[in-house]
Amino acid sequence: MKKTTAVLLDSRVEAFLQGGPKKLFIGGEFVESLSGRTFETVNPATGEAIITVYEADKEDVDRAVEAADRAYRDAWSKVTPSERGKMLWKLADLIEEHAEALAQLETLDNGKPIQETRHADIPLAIDHFRYYAGWATKIHGEVIDNSAGTSLFTYTRREPVGIVGQIIPWNFPLLMATWKLGAALATGNVVILKSAEQTPLSAIYLAELIQEAGFPEGVVNIITGYGPTAGAAIVQHSRIRKVAFTGSTEVGKTIMQQASGNLKRVSLELGGKSPNIIFPDADFSKAIPGALMGIFFNQGQVCCAGSRLFVHKKVFDNVLSDMTSYAAQLKQGPGLDESTQIGPLVSNEQFTRVSDYLQKGIEEGANPLTGGKPVEGNGYFIPPTIFAGVEDYMSIAREEIFGPVVAAMPFDDEEQIADIIRRANDSEYGLAAGVWTTDVRKAHKVAHALEAGTVWVNCYNALDAAVPFGGYKQSGFGREMGSYALELYTQVKSIWVNLD
Repeated sequence: MKKTTAVLLDSRVEAFLQGGPKKLFIGGEFVESLSGRTFETVNPATGEAIITVYEADKEDVDRAVEAADRAYRDAWSKVTPSERGKMLWKLADLIEEHAEALAQLETLDNGKPIQETRHADIPLAIDHFRYYAGWATKIHGEVIDNSAGTSLFTYTRREPVGIVGQIIPWNFPLLMATWKLGAALATGNVVILKSAEQTPLSAIYLAELIQEAGFPEGVVNIITGYGPTAGAAIVQHSRIRKVAFTGSTEVGKTIMQQASGNLKRVSLELGGKSPNIIFPDADFSKAIPGALMGIFFNQGQVCCAGSRLFVHKKVFDNVLSDMTSYAAQLKQGPGLDESTQIGPLVSNEQFTRVSDYLQKGIEEGANPLTGGKPVEGNGYFIPPTIFAGVEDYMSIAREEIFGPVVAAMPFDDEEQIADIIRRANDSEYGLAAGVWTTDVRKAHKVAHALEAGTVWVNCYNALDAAVPFGGYKQSGFGREMGSYALELYTQVKSIWVNLD
């Protein structure tokens, strides 16, 4: 039994949580919602309220659009690319300076272990802003030799879209905000960002740092509220030119429908049911912990979680035995306990959803080797669960659970590998996949055949700001990160000049 060591809250966190409800950030100021309505944000480790937050509505989105429009016309469009890059770099420096406070706030609001927020969420957010700070001065068009006549000079400009709406999820609140803001700001857009109602605190804290970094008032507006009201108002607003959304496939489809009214640009990073394939020639010292991390990282609340585990029948029993032994020993508890390895789920709603899938898996005939039942008591705790005896048609093998639940299935197709590729691709999703083998030819062959936006070979959940991320099929379209994300936030203008 590991010793329990509670984190002593940073003084900046304590100060942030003092006073009345947390306000919206519009036009460079922290303001109350026009309706005056508030909602509670809850500590998932206890089920108790942390603090109240103002609830934005359509009228608040209108205010944010006005502020963003003024900022774009009067200030931001006059800022040089070099200065944009400096502001992004300054923001990264401020996040680094406030790293411990942000890590604690993220853990308090989301529930994830403090070790994960310190060593994954916050460093990745810092790197992301620094990466796009470098891109600000490298966005350009090109001169094109045309065949219409030697006197006609043609070139292109890559210009910002304008006012951008961004809606982020609750599983990586700060990191998802940086994924959205980095490319949008580097390319010269202005932003209205809505945080998830379950986890609004780190976005509000980030707004304070944006203010300190020197961004002109109204360039970034951050609102807190619910999807059907504030989120829908962003999607449907006629003056917002582009919407970026990360979340469930179901909500993504609704956003597509709502955005069609004014044909605004849409990019979607949606759900997944990612296959993770372990061949018998894998290096099991890497494959087993990799498969565990692929499903239990962030309590399985990861869109690219390796929730369908395919293991060759030659090694199936041994692999599952080792995984089950390790999973049963994971220390579960409050995220602010230094020794916690797996925390609570984010909300009672998510707890109920995953609990229902546990019951459904058992009813359909699957066998939980470890876990399988929600933890009784305060907080939203689901134990690490490994199901064996799973068939491809079962709900737990086909539907996104978004919890620490893996459906393990054997396969036997060593010679042709066609069947395992078919099974892996037999899903409406296509966000990510994993392959574990020491045969380089097999690794490339399988990786090329998998219908997924990211394929990890002999690793899982590796991310970098320079490498694009996004989905195939109903896992969405458009790419976050890397140079590919610049396409989401720029539009190309062709210019013809008659030199005669």
